[in-house]
Amino acid sequence: MKKKNNEFKIKPRKMKKKGSDLVFDFVKSFILVVFTIACLYPLIYVISCSLSNGAAVDAGKVLLLPKGINLESFKQVLTDKQFWISYGNTIFYTVLGSLFSMCVSAPAAYALSKKRFGARKVINILLSFTMWFSPGFIPLYLNYSQLGTVNNRWMILISFGIQAFNIILLRNYFESVPKEMEESANVDGANDFIIFTKIYLPLSKASLATVWLYYAMGRWNAYFWSSILIRDMDKIPLQVYLKQKIIDQSIVAEFANAIAGQQYSYNTIIYAMVVCSIIPVLCVYPFIQKFFVKGVMVGGVKG
Repeated sequence: MKKKNNEFKIKPRKMKKKGSDLVFDFVKSFILVVFTIACLYPLIYVISCSLSNGAAVDAGKVLLLPKGINLESFKQVLTDKQFWISYGNTIFYTVLGSLFSMCVSAPAAYALSKKRFGARKVINILLSFTMWFSPGFIPLYLNYSQLGTVNNRWMILISFGIQAFNIILLRNYFESVPKEMEESANVDGANDFIIFTKIYLPLSKASLATVWLYYAMGRWNAYFWSSILIRDMDKIPLQVYLKQKIIDQSIVAEFANAIAGQQYSYNTIIYAMVVCSIIPVLCVYPFIQKFFVKGVMVGGVKG
């Protein structure tokens, strides 16, 4: 502590780290770097392959940076009519599907957060039960089939519209909203609809953004049930189309013979399709990332 101009200033003392702390910091930083590289390398590799010469990719010469840069693969993808049909279907399932899911999940979570709701405990138990137990693949398929989900895009939106975990996440956040705000609104004559839309939703932007991200990513990456329930090529999503292009060996052989001597190959076209399919995710995620961490942490406070 030093006195200067009749004022006392406290000089902070620097704490020296012990040897064990330095070792821990080094190990922690090393692990983070390794995980970062492990997460980024597949993305970088796919982009490099999509921009590389087909012969270099087929020979396994591309490891990190592109070799023989060309955009022929992207030209082939962008002129593929079926690719754009599948892309449009995926956008349709993602946008409308996540919108429907949020319109159902948010009111349901609000109702389950209220102790005055008589069936609250029973429904909460049933929701939790569905997270741990499943009837099995065959009963689920029969159920979807009888509901008319097969080859029906609107029923696909409805049948996969709700996830128990997302409702519980929103319910937990709604329970953390101060009751005094609701009581004050009740005194002013507000009903549940006004309280929900004017108080709970504006206060829950982070949790709503998080749950919307879960629903949107689930729709965008949907493959398994889409490949089983959707049989019309004009209705399949992009992920199903990518799978068909990758595993259909007859198409691979026919395509390889047709493009012999070109700067691109079948593999570079697949990589270009993958890059095009993740562009919307890469564009949207940075804008909602700030809500994502906050929404998960706040929604998980109460069980």
